Amino acid sequence: MRNYLLFLVVFVITGGVNSQSNIALKSIKTDYTISKVRTAKNNGKSYIIASSFEGTVLAVSYTGEKLWENELSGFMNHDLWCEDITGDGNDEIIAANANGIIYCLNNKGELLWKFKQNDAPMYSVCTIKKGNENYVVCGGYDKSIYYLNSKGKQIKEISSYNYSVQSPWQPYPKAIPDSTCHIPNFIRKVKKANGNEIIAVHGVIHTMALQARGSVYLFNPLENKPYKILKLEGKRPLGELRVIDSNNDGNEELIAGSTGMVHTASLLKVDLDNEKQHQFDINAIKNGIDKFGYRIAQPEVISDNGERKYFVLFGARILLVPLDFNLNNTEVLAAKYSFNDMWKDEKTGNIVLASAQSGGSCIHIINTENKNWKTAYSNLEPKGKIAEILKNSKSLRTNLKKFKASNNERKPLPVYLMSENIPSTVKSLVKDIKTNYSSPVFLNGAGSDKEKWDRSGILNERYNKRRDGRMKYILSQDEILAKILPKYKNAQGISYWGGHGNDPYMFSLSTNKKILDGANGKKTVQIFPELEDHSENFAYVMEDYFYPLAAHAKKKNGQIYVRTKHSFWQANVYLPMWSRLLSGEFSSVFVPSMEETTDKSMELSLASRLGIWTSGATDSWGSRCARDNPSLDRLRQHSHQELPNHFLRTMVYQISYGAQYLHNFPVDQEYMSILWELIAKGALYVPKREEILSFSPVHLSMLSPNKHFMEESSNTKWTTFYNQEFEENNPFVFSRLNGSWPGAAVTKWDFSNYAAGVKDRRLNFLAPYKNGMVLITPPQNGDFADVDTPRGKLTDHLHPMYKNIMKEYLTDGKDYFSKDGKNKFSADTYYKTVENSIKENAKLLPITVEGDVAWVVAQTSPKHLRLTIIDNGYLNPNNRVANVTFNTVKPKKIVDILNGKNFEINNTNQVNINIPCGMFRFIDIELENTL
Repeated sequence: MRNYLLFLVVFVITGGVNSQSNIALKSIKTDYTISKVRTAKNNGKSYIIASSFEGTVLAVSYTGEKLWENELSGFMNHDLWCEDITGDGNDEIIAANANGIIYCLNNKGELLWKFKQNDAPMYSVCTIKKGNENYVVCGGYDKSIYYLNSKGKQIKEISSYNYSVQSPWQPYPKAIPDSTCHIPNFIRKVKKANGNEIIAVHGVIHTMALQARGSVYLFNPLENKPYKILKLEGKRPLGELRVIDSNNDGNEELIAGSTGMVHTASLLKVDLDNEKQHQFDINAIKNGIDKFGYRIAQPEVISDNGERKYFVLFGARILLVPLDFNLNNTEVLAAKYSFNDMWKDEKTGNIVLASAQSGGSCIHIINTENKNWKTAYSNLEPKGKIAEILKNSKSLRTNLKKFKASNNERKPLPVYLMSENIPSTVKSLVKDIKTNYSSPVFLNGAGSDKEKWDRSGILNERYNKRRDGRMKYILSQDEILAKILPKYKNAQGISYWGGHGNDPYMFSLSTNKKILDGANGKKTVQIFPELEDHSENFAYVMEDYFYPLAAHAKKKNGQIYVRTKHSFWQANVYLPMWSRLLSGEFSSVFVPSMEETTDKSMELSLASRLGIWTSGATDSWGSRCARDNPSLDRLRQHSHQELPNHFLRTMVYQISYGAQYLHNFPVDQEYMSILWELIAKGALYVPKREEILSFSPVHLSMLSPNKHFMEESSNTKWTTFYNQEFEENNPFVFSRLNGSWPGAAVTKWDFSNYAAGVKDRRLNFLAPYKNGMVLITPPQNGDFADVDTPRGKLTDHLHPMYKNIMKEYLTDGKDYFSKDGKNKFSADTYYKTVENSIKENAKLLPITVEGDVAWVVAQTSPKHLRLTIIDNGYLNPNNRVANVTFNTVKPKKIVDILNGKNFEINNTNQVNINIPCGMFRFIDIELENTL
């Protein structure tokens, strides 16, 4: 357990007295990124219960004293509940964990018991009383709810198959669940005026679709069937469900909040007695609601100057909504940062906020009885990690101003910025970069309405009829050209959407070719997001559209930026329809990139894109940061990060691995301009393939993907795929990738575990890969090898060091195979062979790095290596220590190129390097001899 002190930072508004009752807002530093907050009672007094990003449960007093902490499993907690179930007068703390366990702790943080049925994540938990007995009611992704007694013994299981009215729908382009069932999104206790308690279960089968609002099932305690089922109204699934007696009549009602973008944001009140539903459209608020990001509307009820109102946390906004949902009388309060969670202490009336979503480490307490609380909230500047990140960023910029690249290094490679907004605050910086540096290259955007054209020549029925509902198809070809071609003026090139998986034919082939012609040799990047379809329908599109477009782009300095999702670059691309991309025929055209929202497999997509690039199939690769990247779970979309430090570190990592095409969503461009300066000045080294020295000598090569693996890995929105019998009898090399596993533990035989050093299905953009990046590539040796192609062999494109040391293993995503394909090896046993090979061959690398860091090594000159090390806490940044081991090289000098700090190697050929919170370091290593 960590040893740390909790510090209390008090914001006292002028005129107040420094006492509990007169403090408008307190911030308690914890050293943890707090994801969830609740309150509990001990000897009649309230205290705060918090769950960290890592799943540690903490107890904190209102004075800021840490009472206890329990690390539990090291996996995230999806839900917490605090109530006295033992009858000792003190609340127990119950956690629903992503590893499938319900944990029960006493008021000292000691484990009383735990319950586990299987590995499917537990998602919701509450308690209920029937007669003199208290029960824990819980459930998760195995689609059942469980009643446990106060000692954790299972009393009853109720499968949703026995009562659900949620059914999958058609048409749908992917595999769907085959039965009527659901997961319990929320399980909540509802109190009635007569003293009885009932259970409300919100059941859902999908995380985004319009049809996925779900239903509420009302149960009497321990009954097998609901006595009432309410189909919910609204636009999108729920991210919050609370039980509130808003009018103090003794009967609690349900108040729910949406999860998603602002245009679908709403509150829903459900009166259980009369079954009436009342909606409040948050998007209808004209002033004070920003349009950025994905948020959950979290409601409570407070007294505001004597009037009861709904208190709604919505990202960085607090909405004070009249109980009658009067839009005109709604007040909006804006803070600088969003928060991960909100809870109301019923005993004190305090509102407790979890940490700021941008990596904060405080718990914030609002006293709504203090007349100055609104001002205090609006002025809130979180201390702890947020302040540390800002301080470290400022220090980085100061050092960067003095930095000059070494004359020993080659001219920097260009990095293309495809969607950077340039506000007035950074225009002078951009002007300086364009005037004095060759990189980064700012491409002009060229968005427009789409083309209305004659599609009768499209012989595939599906794609003949496809349209993207977000777009307007109103322009002729001449009008398209008149809008786009002027964008080349005074620019080095442009980027624009050429099409989308919903409709690749947004522009006719003729129009996209004429745009390339009109570029007159300037760079043109045509972006194609979400090309997920792996049916024969899309095989038609490849031959009819993409390959002819690629052939034309090859002659016109054009790129097709394939911005796919999920496991495309380790699955779909290995289907026959993509063989011409994989062959390297269009290596200068296709750019592998990703749209990593809800994927939970970022460590795999990175290894896969790098594998495509290093194989010679493409000459470059790309990356993207978007507002919903932090959405590992669409039902809980806390994706309103206002400080894009997580984006900055991700880009530093991927550029240091050679990414040259960046398509980022603008958040805070003044902050992100740090990245532009790092590229321009050469502090961030952009390597060629043959300069990288942190690839593992062991790589995994993909055969034609196993059908189940491919279907599962691209199916992240349905929630009901879990099948215990299948899981027990079908170990996979790449597993637990569908929508049933948010935050879940990966198996010990999963590639993510043994190769990438990743333990859960979460947001592992900055995976440690302590034995080097294990590439996922096309086959190189044996009967499956396909190297008689324009791309050549993998080792043709790598550093000469790899020529005779590369070792290959073959997989279809499920099993491993021998080189001739005659022998198949099960993932749960053969992984040991691969794991041991990775560990042993890591000793052949010049440098390896251990710790909670991401890292890259590249050779910048004959005697110099650049080691880039990054804090790998994507949403939970922290101060890190990187343990650097020198295996096959002897360093002469080790220095941080930005601050000039020198490091001394110890007698074990190791050096420890501290990485500041939210930061990265660029280390120049001068060698004794030429590598």
